[in-house]
Amino acid sequence: MADVLLTLIMPDNVAQHVEDLLLARPDLVPGFTVNAAEGHGALIPLVEDAELVAGHAPRTVIRTVGPEAAKREVLTLIKQNMPNANIFFWLVPVIDMGRL
Repeated sequence: MADVLLTLIMPDNVAQHVEDLLLARPDLVPGFTVNAAEGHGALIPLVEDAELVAGHAPRTVIRTVGPEAAKREVLTLIKQNMPNANIFFWLVPVIDMGRL
């Protein structure tokens, strides 16, 4: 099965829980990258005063690459453990990867 890139975008307050789930399953996620991001748009609820002034909400982005079946299992794991976490995701094919 081909490799895919799984990208997860979530509110900052759920990021540690997702990281813990991923770290507990090295068979599905041997590694991942975490970045801070800013959520913009009509689907991003702005709640805090600072968010309303800035016009965006803090988000965490987690990316991991691997076999599609494993990444779909990760999505199932997150859905089962955090059904209301408000995590946006996408899967895209990986054309090539390696180390330089």
